[in-house]
Amino acid sequence: MRVFRGFHRPVSRRPAVVSIGNFDGVHRGHAALIAELVSAARLTDRAAVVMTFEPHPREFFSPSAAPARLSTLREKLIALFALGVDEVSVVHFNAAFAGYSMSRFAEEVLRDGLKAKEVRVGHDFRFGAERAGDCESLAREGERLGFSVRAIPKICLSDVRVSSSAVRAALKAGDLAWAETLLGRPYSVSGRVGRGQRLGRSLGFATANIVLRHIPLPLSGVFVALVRLPDGSLREAVVNVGVRPTLGAAARPLLEAHLIDFQGDLYGVLLTVEFIQKLREEMKFSDLAALKARIAQDVCHARDFFAAKRYLPTQDACRP
Repeated sequence: MRVFRGFHRPVSRRPAVVSIGNFDGVHRGHAALIAELVSAARLTDRAAVVMTFEPHPREFFSPSAAPARLSTLREKLIALFALGVDEVSVVHFNAAFAGYSMSRFAEEVLRDGLKAKEVRVGHDFRFGAERAGDCESLAREGERLGFSVRAIPKICLSDVRVSSSAVRAALKAGDLAWAETLLGRPYSVSGRVGRGQRLGRSLGFATANIVLRHIPLPLSGVFVALVRLPDGSLREAVVNVGVRPTLGAAARPLLEAHLIDFQGDLYGVLLTVEFIQKLREEMKFSDLAALKARIAQDVCHARDFFAAKRYLPTQDACRP
């Protein structure tokens, strides 16, 4: 898969089937849209091209009110590659781009830049200055400029529309099973391990401190998780996402993963944390001894969970 900045395709000049969107989280609704995109491209020997934005438009217009991201750009690109996309155009969303009229967007971006012959978008797609354009107006522009437009119907599960907002709501509520259903995979966060204060090690539970690229995350609390190492192996873990109130509230949320029965140096290593089940909310304890006792209890619960679910072989599962 080729990735380029802007909307002028510098590599492949063959005609394209294009889809446009934020694709935050690349959930099952996105996957259905991309499946149609790739299928149409393969049938016509055209490039399957996705155009997405950085930053997210809502982060540009209202930084303080923008929703928590479900995925970083890197995570989004990996998911799009897995779905068979040939090329991704990453467009810098700024005031100039936001001000494109419908006609200018259709001409300069779709026809001239991306060489679109077919366009696949979600049923609620909006484009152009002040989001004035919709699927019908895009289809009219396409008739004028020589490309076709197809709007993909919404995807529903249990009468709930699959959307990034629905995934965020599930994660905020701690319903990781429903979030996994909507995403088609466990919710995950990737990042490199940075240097911490080694407080977990002093308590007997060393943690890998994941450097977060985007704040806030859409969830918080203590979780049973799997941590994927660079070699592809998975390790059972207990993960805390929050500000560590017992240790003096951090200025910004942290992600700390205790890999159960793991020995080794992970500094600088890229890890992926897959969230499986929420154990509890983050709590403030009276002292470090109480915090240590509760972490030990969390690890026991995680051992029991993995032993019962048989996600991975476990040892010494705690029993009541």
